[in-house]
Amino acid sequence: MTQENSPAVLEGYGDLRPYRGNTSETVGSKLLADLDAAYDACDVRDGATLSFHHHLRNGDAVLNMVLAVAEKRGLKDLHVAASSIFPVHESLVGFIARGTVTAVSAGFISGPVAEAISRGKLPKPAVLRTHGGRARAIAVGELPIDVAFVAAPAADSLGNISGSIGPRACGALGYPKADIGKARNVVAVTDTLVPFPVPQIEIDQQSVDWVVSVESIGDAAGILSGITRPTTEPVGLEIARRTAAVIEASGLLVSGFSLQNGAGGISIATADELARFMTDAGIKGSFAAGGITGFHVRMLEAGLFEALLDVQCFDLAAVQSYASNPRHLGMSASVYACPGARGAVVDLLDTVVLGATEIDTDFNVNVTTRSDGMINGGSGGHADTAAGARLTIITTRLTAAGFAKVVDRVGTVTTPGETVDVLVTEGGIAVNPRRGDLAERLRTAGLPLRNIADLQRDAAAAATREAVHPADGRIVAVSEYRDGTVTDLVRQV
Repeated sequence: MTQENSPAVLEGYGDLRPYRGNTSETVGSKLLADLDAAYDACDVRDGATLSFHHHLRNGDAVLNMVLAVAEKRGLKDLHVAASSIFPVHESLVGFIARGTVTAVSAGFISGPVAEAISRGKLPKPAVLRTHGGRARAIAVGELPIDVAFVAAPAADSLGNISGSIGPRACGALGYPKADIGKARNVVAVTDTLVPFPVPQIEIDQQSVDWVVSVESIGDAAGILSGITRPTTEPVGLEIARRTAAVIEASGLLVSGFSLQNGAGGISIATADELARFMTDAGIKGSFAAGGITGFHVRMLEAGLFEALLDVQCFDLAAVQSYASNPRHLGMSASVYACPGARGAVVDLLDTVVLGATEIDTDFNVNVTTRSDGMINGGSGGHADTAAGARLTIITTRLTAAGFAKVVDRVGTVTTPGETVDVLVTEGGIAVNPRRGDLAERLRTAGLPLRNIADLQRDAAAAATREAVHPADGRIVAVSEYRDGTVTDLVRQV
């Protein structure tokens, strides 16, 4: 034994031992028989925090099957830390009712789980974080994770994961990357186990502890769980035209322009209008970012952007592009939106176009609760992009389903008004008083500017139903800003 490896030199180094080379214990398969074996391997106990991601969106089956095993094992008081929760996760309501799950945190919650939380069925208040805020909370230890279960469209026995192949290919895997860097255990759950190495590795074997093969991780058709085509409705098209005109008049629509827009009909129609402006003017943007749709893919292929920066694919056209186009790049939720000294892609955005459930006369935006007070969403990247972009535009009709959408006070503050620059409606365009420079540009361009208080009065006059927002009673959810501060509290309906 050399002096360097003597017991005296090694004393105080815990389990450190002289290197003996690779053994069967350090190399080879990480494959477990089933999810029950994964619970044993990860030593999951009552009160554990289990994390999940939402790249299969409303087609995900992994969260449901993992929690079914937890309940069968008699586990209680679990915390489900999901990047988002959809209607497909309805079985979570039963797990809550039976005490298997007592805490939930997510960037977005919709469907039966949102309804159950709104009605006070969850013992502890749900925590609704922004996508960037969730990545930050994990990074700094505010959200410790015992086991991260990663829905893997394809994987090999050493734990390399690809999102680009397999019958449930979903493209970019941006959300679990924040989890796997800090989780005590990482389990890849796949229905497509392939020989080592899996093609197009998205998450590598150094990040994964165990692999479990199952019959199916879900339904790729559920990735397309919203509108991903331009609106054809006249009011929506008018709002889109005005929004594109605002961007053009802002002076930001020049070569190198960067954009994020949502997957709703008005947002995509706005991008359609911008594509025409850019084509006519010979403008080539630097990148489009966020959740990527087939419409973004067509803009990339038409040469209107240098690249797409993708945290998750919103439809199967985007999935196919991600697998084949080297200019269609993936990014983690941390790279996308985590606030902090290292910077994030949202901080490089020139313009973001966002929607609203409600917006008030202080430009605060609600995308967390409906007009009846029920939870039906959450920030996701809304507040992150609003904070980072040079120009944040909110688009909305004045009313929807009989409710006013421009209101005196939003039911829940999701995105603070100080980060919002412009509201575009069919009744006119309102500019945040903080942006006098922008108002002057839009006025010079001949756009129909109005005071937001006037738009609020128009919306109130046109509304036929009164919003319900409980002001007291039990707190069922906490809405967090990207830095961890609280923007609002949601009360039981």
